[in-house]
Amino acid sequence: MKFNEAQKTALSHKTGPMMVLAGPGSGKTTVITHRIAGLLGAGVRPSEILVITFTKASAREMEERFYSLRPAVRENDTESGRVTFGTFHSVFYRILKLAYRFPAGCVLGEEEKRQYFREFLENSELEVEDEGEFISAVINEISYVKGSQMDLSCYYSQNCPEEWFKRLYTGYEDMLRARGKLDFDDMLVMCYELFSQRKDILSAWQRKFRYILVDEFQDINRIQYEIVKMLALPENNLFIVGDDDQSIYRFRGAKPEIMLGFEKDYPGARRVLLAENYRSSREIVEASLKLISRNQVRFKKELVPVHGPGRPVDVSVYENPLAEAEGTARRIRQYAQAGFAFEDMAVLFRTGNGTGLLAEKLMEYNIPFSMRDVIPSLYGHWIAKDLMAYLELGHGSRARSDFFRIMNRPNRYFSRDAFETPLVSLDQVRDFYRDRDWMQERVMDLEGDLRTIGRLRPGPAIHYIRQAVGYDDYLKEFAAFRRIRPEEFFDIASQIEESAAGFSTLEQWKEHIRQYEETLKEKRREAKEPGRPEGVTLSTMHSSKGLEYRIVFVVDANEGIVPHHKAGLPADIEEERRLFYVAMTRAKERLHLCAVKERYHRKQEISRFVKECMD
Repeated sequence: MKFNEAQKTALSHKTGPMMVLAGPGSGKTTVITHRIAGLLGAGVRPSEILVITFTKASAREMEERFYSLRPAVRENDTESGRVTFGTFHSVFYRILKLAYRFPAGCVLGEEEKRQYFREFLENSELEVEDEGEFISAVINEISYVKGSQMDLSCYYSQNCPEEWFKRLYTGYEDMLRARGKLDFDDMLVMCYELFSQRKDILSAWQRKFRYILVDEFQDINRIQYEIVKMLALPENNLFIVGDDDQSIYRFRGAKPEIMLGFEKDYPGARRVLLAENYRSSREIVEASLKLISRNQVRFKKELVPVHGPGRPVDVSVYENPLAEAEGTARRIRQYAQAGFAFEDMAVLFRTGNGTGLLAEKLMEYNIPFSMRDVIPSLYGHWIAKDLMAYLELGHGSRARSDFFRIMNRPNRYFSRDAFETPLVSLDQVRDFYRDRDWMQERVMDLEGDLRTIGRLRPGPAIHYIRQAVGYDDYLKEFAAFRRIRPEEFFDIASQIEESAAGFSTLEQWKEHIRQYEETLKEKRREAKEPGRPEGVTLSTMHSSKGLEYRIVFVVDANEGIVPHHKAGLPADIEEERRLFYVAMTRAKERLHLCAVKERYHRKQEISRFVKECMD
């Protein structure tokens, strides 16, 4: 195989620490696999080599790529004489298992973890509407605290009051101990403690793994790094590969500054830049480099496109999200008509919440698509369920479950005891409050609102619920409790209102929702099946990392979305810029950056990142 000069420099490295800065599409996996082959050729035993990646899929791919290069090694493979490929967690768990004789099933499963938090919320007075989203956010925060070895008293939650976060954290820890379980973050903490306290055990693993290669090093967190540093002693044959410009997991505890400080920790370390980009056209490489060069905290680097010129990066600004979804679907269809395969195209979003409108439009255009992430159904959101309960009651439902959903949204001071039977009579509710005139008035107000809702088409009915009934006021209060901007909830309510506006009757709209959700379920099933999914890929920017497509659409490139409105500090903005850079560099031939002028009657600014890469 032919290597460029930078790759040759990396491959010729023998002992001691080395940092390989690998830009997008620069052949880093090739360098790692050939580095392993080179070590074996130099007489290093396979069992002395440890290759660490961040995901099981990456570890499997790396292993397969290596064995396709050296099939003879696989044929002679034995448990005691093979190269170890694994994630941080799998490697550290193996170390702990041998030290502590952990029984099978001692690692807490993801579903078991989520079930604990569901039960905690059920048995607490903490009211959370978006339960799944809230639990995911809390799990990430707990992981961040553990991985950063942070004192809990110094951490301020972004999702709930500190007092509640501390109760969630300590309750979770108590549950783990009571069940004799550990989670993935515990593995890191325990491995660090084991190596710190038992130098004999550390020494045995140091003798075993004399050569350590770490892929995607920019995603490492503090405790992972401390363990790797201990493991690499005393020879420090540490070969790290990564790109500080693609560090996008700070919310999980990843610290790009670790990579930036690597040469201070290892003053004799060699550095090489894999600057040649084998993936993208010159225009895409130049535009993405203009963008990322705005970051201050990074290794300065020039990237060289191997491919010649292609099409200019296209910037499209649409009137509103609906026009953006229609325009994107239309362009995808045009590309398909021109001979491009649907599988060669991807649409990237800042968050999964943005995918629903486009997914509906692709269904309408009969364009096949697959999902890298679980697209949350707009209609499964608790706001949609609230609004649908109002509509159902307006159209004659008297189900107690519907009343329970909306009775205090906004707060009417209704008690659940007032709704005594499975089918509710508002006359009975009025009678329940016969001694309180002001509460009887509230029942009559609700009755009048439901009559009005029943007379309106779905779209205007939702507008009435939000403005006249006061549902938006409730959203504003709840947003303050959750420490998020009310606009996040307003946008979801507006998406639902906009969807409903396209239908004359409630029944028509419900049928549309049923068909849409059935298609989403089908896509989720397909995503679990082996093999490359068919159709256009819909993905968040985070999930697109490591992938490439001939044509990429980056949508919703507006301020407040990317960079996200929560990104307030300079370090946050730099992380958002890196995320946009990752999205842009997925494209091989054509790159479309899409934004909107208006979102749900509010003027939108085009993302500063679009301007930066086009200047």
